[in-house]
Amino acid sequence: MRYTLNVQPVIPISLGRDWNLITRTIVPFIHAESPIPGGDSAGGIGDITQSFFLSPKEPVAGWIVGGGPVFLYPSAGDDALGAEKWGAGPTAVVLRQDDGWTYGILAHHIWSFAGNEHRDDVSTTFLQPFVSYTTATHTTFGRNTESTYDWEGRQWTMPINVTVSQLVKIAGLPIQLQLGGRYYAERPPGGPDWGLRFTVTFLFPK
Repeated sequence: MRYTLNVQPVIPISLGRDWNLITRTIVPFIHAESPIPGGDSAGGIGDITQSFFLSPKEPVAGWIVGGGPVFLYPSAGDDALGAEKWGAGPTAVVLRQDDGWTYGILAHHIWSFAGNEHRDDVSTTFLQPFVSYTTATHTTFGRNTESTYDWEGRQWTMPINVTVSQLVKIAGLPIQLQLGGRYYAERPPGGPDWGLRFTVTFLFPK
């Protein structure tokens, strides 16, 4: 079993009248049980991924778009929880919202350029197509995949996620609660078959 707590702040920064810079940082805290009987489990912080999206404030032909660099930081406290590599590459997001529907795709590619020379290089493509529908009562039903292709190992990892979430207000603060399951349509040998997800999103509108 593997348990991951992602702390993922998304912060928009206004750059004048026409542009936003949106930062998206993923800080994973991981507990991974040993894959072999009697082995040692590993726990602690994993590698941090940080993306920067330059995005026009107004939609482009009805689409919200953004793009920029993504960075991988070798922040893992245990060598079993990270790649021990510095990495970078391009990232982009395209999405549209129509009559309660939200759909689009987030993508990035990361190459390693420095780090422990005894560890495998990193060359991974991440693709996250998504679609969701939000009702008049602020209930959202969503589906996405978080597919990663490892070009070094020539292997896909492809979990399919189905989620339901509800927007509520607690002490005047909007909070979204989400519950979901995932099935791995493609995975490395010995990889997981399924998983569960619970998400709490705190919103701080201006």
